[in-house]
Amino acid sequence: VQLQASGGGSVQAGGSLGLSCAGSGRSLGSFAVGWFRQAPGKEREFVAVISWSGGHAVEYAESVKGRFTISRDNAKSTVYLQMNSLKSEDTAIYYCAIWTGCNNPVDPSNYEDWGHGTQVTVSS
Repeated sequence: VQLQASGGGSVQAGGSLGLSCAGSGRSLGSFAVGWFRQAPGKEREFVAVISWSGGHAVEYAESVKGRFTISRDNAKSTVYLQMNSLKSEDTAIYYCAIWTGCNNPVDPSNYEDWGHGTQVTVSS
């Protein structure tokens, strides 16, 4: 599966952005998909993950709980990340990837098919 993240941009603190992760080559409908981010000089960190099953179980990093919402539209083979109340510390390149189903879903080493990221810049 090829993934492409889009929707990044520049916004002031307190603002909102919506990211999309579109899958091609094979539908994302059968996969759990996660969002990660990487700020300059820092390691890639987990943001959120959504399951592939009907209940669409989700998990969020503590730093984004209550502000970010992950969702999916399997008919469009797309996973979304709605980001509200953005803070300067949310500035990073955001990536989406497919969880292999093995081990901890917050560990980036358990993901594959990483797409090109999209830059999010939040100014204070």
